[in-house]
Order: sequence, then C-alpha cells, then structure tokens
Amino acid sequence: MGILSFLCGLLLFWFILNPIKKFIKTTKNLPAFQERNTKDRRKTRDQPYNEIQYYSTVLSHATDILGKIESTRLFPTIIGHCRAMRQLFNQILKVAPSDATVLIMGESGTGKELVADAVYRQSHRFGMPFVKINCVAIPESLLESELFGHEKGAFTGAVTKKKGQFEIAHQGTIFLDEIGDVSIAIQAKLLRVMQEKEFYRVGGNKSINIDARFIAATNKNLPDMVKKGTFREDLYHRLNVFPMVLPPLRKRDDVSDLTDYFLENLPQNHSKDQKTFPDSSIPVTISSEALEYLESYSWPGNVRELKNTLERAALISETNIIETSHLPLNILEYETSNTSSSQNASSLPEGVSMDDHLRSLEKKMIISALMNSQYKQVAAAKLLNINTRSLWHRIKKYEINVASLQKRHNLE
Repeated sequence: MGILSFLCGLLLFWFILNPIKKFIKTTKNLPAFQERNTKDRRKTRDQPYNEIQYYSTVLSHATDILGKIESTRLFPTIIGHCRAMRQLFNQILKVAPSDATVLIMGESGTGKELVADAVYRQSHRFGMPFVKINCVAIPESLLESELFGHEKGAFTGAVTKKKGQFEIAHQGTIFLDEIGDVSIAIQAKLLRVMQEKEFYRVGGNKSINIDARFIAATNKNLPDMVKKGTFREDLYHRLNVFPMVLPPLRKRDDVSDLTDYFLENLPQNHSKDQKTFPDSSIPVTISSEALEYLESYSWPGNVRELKNTLERAALISETNIIETSHLPLNILEYETSNTSSSQNASSLPEGVSMDDHLRSLEKKMIISALMNSQYKQVAAAKLLNINTRSLWHRIKKYEINVASLQKRHNLE
C-alpha cells in the first residue's frame, strides 16, 4: 500500500512538473528572459542549488515579466516596474474610476504629472477636458483671473469677458500642480469651489456651477505647512481624500530599466552642420561600470535628473557607449565617498567576489584621487602613497580616461 501511494504521488508529481519543464524549456531562451537573467547576473553570481529552486526562479521571472507587460499596457507613459511602482499602479486603478479627489505627493522629478495623467486616462472622464494648471508658474496677481475668469471691465486691461480654467474644465478633470505654493487668499477660494462646485468670475455677480474631478500635486510637506499656518487645514483635508505618495528614485530598484528606456528614446539629431547627438542609427549603450555608478547614486533630482544625466553623457560620448568618464563629477564623487564610508573588508556586495570588489574599489580610489588633485598624476600618486609610474600603470590597467574626466570637470 505504501509503495502504491508513493508511485501515485510520483506520477502525480510528474504530471504537474512535466508541463512546467516544457514551459521553462520553451521560454528560457526568449529575449525577455535572457535580458532579465543578464540583469540578475549583474547583481548576484549565486546559482540555484537545485532544480526546484531553478524552476521557482524562472517562474518568478515570468511573473515579473507578465506584470511588466500589463503595467506597460495600462500605463505606457510611466516607466518603472519595481514593487513600489506596482503598488502605485494598483492605487491608480482603484481610485481612477471614482470621482474622489486625489492628492499626489512626492519630491521634485518623481513624475507627479504623469501619475495625474494616468488617473485621468483610467477614469470615466477620459475624453473630456483635462485642464492642467501650474499654480507656481502663474503670477499671483493673475492667478485668480486665470482660474475663475473675469468679466469685461473687471480690472484695467479686461477688455473682454474671459472664461476661467475651472469653467473650461466642466465635466472633465482639473489638475492643480504645485498646490502647496498657492497663497492663503487663493486657498480660501479654491476651498469654496471644491465644496460648493460653484464660483464667480472676477468682477461678476452670477454664480457658475461646474462638475469636475480635482487632482492636486505638490512637493511640499502639507501637514507641516498646516501646523505653521501657511496652508489651510480645511483645504488640506478636502484635498487629502485619496493621497498618493510617489517613491523617490533612490528607493526604487529599476534605475537600469529607466536607463534603457531613456537611451532608447534619446532626442534625435536634427542638426545638419554639427553633431548634436551620437549617430542615431547606432544605439547608445552604457557600460556595466557606469551603470553601477548610476544605481549607487542618491538622485536628489529623481527621474528628471537621471534623464538629463544620460542625455549629457550621450552628448559627450563619441563611441555611442557611455563610460564612467562621461558621468558628472557629483555622481563619481558620491560613489567614491559613499564606498569609502560604508564599505569595509568584511562587508561585500551580494554575489561579488573579493577580487572584483577590490578592483572596483581601487579604480574608484584612483578616480577620487585624480579629482582631488585637479587631475595631476604626480599629486594623485602622493595622495595614494604610491609612485607615479605605478599610478600610470594602474590608470592604463583600468582604462581610466584622465583627459575625458578633466574635460568633464572643466565643463562643469
């Protein structure tokens, strides 16, 4: 009886495992899987220690890739497929079908406007007006007229009646960007519009009703502003119906995905007289070492800073390959200082051998010494406590382009 049960279990296991084997055999050589495996090898060299773990790894990759495909289909304008971004996508899908007010908070450069656009596109108001108002870009003296409109003769220069942005957004969606920079006086009028769904044009005495969904965004700490009295508490609670906090780039693990996207979508060279960007017929790539610097950087300017950094690096590169010498000095300096302060002999990055780590650390120390000595090799050698000839050999060994680094320093 025991043998029969064992054979039945083995047969059942075979029926379950065999389709999985066929699936893995069919899919493991697909480009998407090979690309994912390449990225994983950059992070770790550990190999699965048994067949079941191997299957689990491949199936996990399949789940991630399918999630990426679904995210790309639903949110084509937002690049990023890490766990934090997937949670954000789920929030968008939950709130978009409703008319609930959305408050998007996040640091500058995290893509708040893209998220607002995604909420609009997934809502039942898609196709109706989507009015974007950058509150900080409009002078305070003109903001009220811009938002609410004005009647003819309401003030000097008001020669005709003008509809405001709220009136234009009727039955659609209003996006109030940089809401934290609005004055207290305008805040009071915004509160009335959101509560009563009506307003008056400047100089008018007839109320105008609107039906619109409100989305607001800010990089300010609104609860802190409420405590200081610089932002109305009642308006904050009116806005904070469905808060969404965008993760900063330093807390995401998809810098490589963003890098690939930005390099694939570099601005085209339309200049006939001079080379503005590398030959567009040859794709621009980035070396693994340069990518390591990007992944280690803190990115205070977030995704916008990464995009600008890659565009500048592509301009400097003459071989369509971005190397460490093409990166801004602040990124190189951050990496070298961060490495020296946080790494020690008993702490190695996961999956990296001691030899590779020592080579990487030595190269970063040489670059740091060159930067601190104004790229004078004699002075750099003294900082490193080695002779000049030894430094010269190490520069050649690690293919450090001193002239390119110095040129980059002069540009900045």
